[in-house]
Amino acid sequence: MDKDNQDCGLPLAYSDAGVDIEAGKRAVELIKGEVESTRRPEVISDIGGFGAMFSAAFKGHKDPVLVSSADGVGTKLQVAQMLERHDSVGIDLVAMCADDIVTCGAEPLFMLDYISMGKLRPEKIEQIVKGIAAGCRRAGCSLTGGEMAEHPGVMEEDEYDLSGFVVGVVDREGIIDGSRIAAGDIILGLASSGLHSNGYSLVRKVFFELNDFDPGDNLKGLAGTLGDELLTPTEIYAPAILKLAREVDVKGIAHITGGGLIENLPRILPSHVDAVIDLNSWHPPNIFRIIESMGGVEQVEMFTTFNMGIGMVVVVGLKGHRQAIQNLGLSHIKATRIGEIHPGTGGICLTC
Repeated sequence: MDKDNQDCGLPLAYSDAGVDIEAGKRAVELIKGEVESTRRPEVISDIGGFGAMFSAAFKGHKDPVLVSSADGVGTKLQVAQMLERHDSVGIDLVAMCADDIVTCGAEPLFMLDYISMGKLRPEKIEQIVKGIAAGCRRAGCSLTGGEMAEHPGVMEEDEYDLSGFVVGVVDREGIIDGSRIAAGDIILGLASSGLHSNGYSLVRKVFFELNDFDPGDNLKGLAGTLGDELLTPTEIYAPAILKLAREVDVKGIAHITGGGLIENLPRILPSHVDAVIDLNSWHPPNIFRIIESMGGVEQVEMFTTFNMGIGMVVVVGLKGHRQAIQNLGLSHIKATRIGEIHPGTGGICLTC
């Protein structure tokens, strides 16, 4: 018998290669309740099938247009792993996707997730999905399905990564694309809850490499520990934005994620106008000042990497901006007039 093919003892199983099918089954059982808690009436399938089904009747839409987005949480997951706290990063995942599609005026309908782990641990999956379900409830969308994958040999046992995919709908005549933005319009900045989910490679370098802090440390200017601050979930603006768009003429919306105001706001501007931002109109949360100071990061780099306290920008007409601020306040979103639209070439100008 060929030595390479010789029977060396017990039969080889998938688990011997590091994949535990039974753990996957247990994880599915643990998350069923959380998934069910996000169910919208349009969902017509149950967890466990090969495909999720969602009714496409789209009541109230004359000419429905589907809008989709895919995103992740990035290296913020490294902080979650450092603290062994996994129940909030799922909220970040939903926010990054749902708040992208609402910039078009789209209502988030359903979401799919993808979780890959070095070693599948059902209780950790349960915590992650609890966060995803909480985010879906806040965004008003259903978690209709997803995938869990075990990647032994590719990832360390405690490592994991997340991806999310959201689909929404908007009536064609209600699409918000920035094309009607004109000189004289007002730029509103919607307050962020902190860092959200961007710039964490730089954040980790500043705090854990250059300054050797521990996540449990208390830094002057922060309400809780450094770890608490870094794991603050991303704000989900979608429901408040949808309500605002029904009552005020919203001309443009920009989600301020990686690239900050400098890169994201120009994406919605027509080529004949500029966005002029007054940096004195709001006070960024202390975490940004601490990063800038401790890391020696230049201001332009801060505004290109982080949201600097503005998680979403909404452009409205002069006559409607006060109503918009009041409307958003009723949805518990603090909005501030941070600038206005001037004639220009499609760029952004930061002024002090």
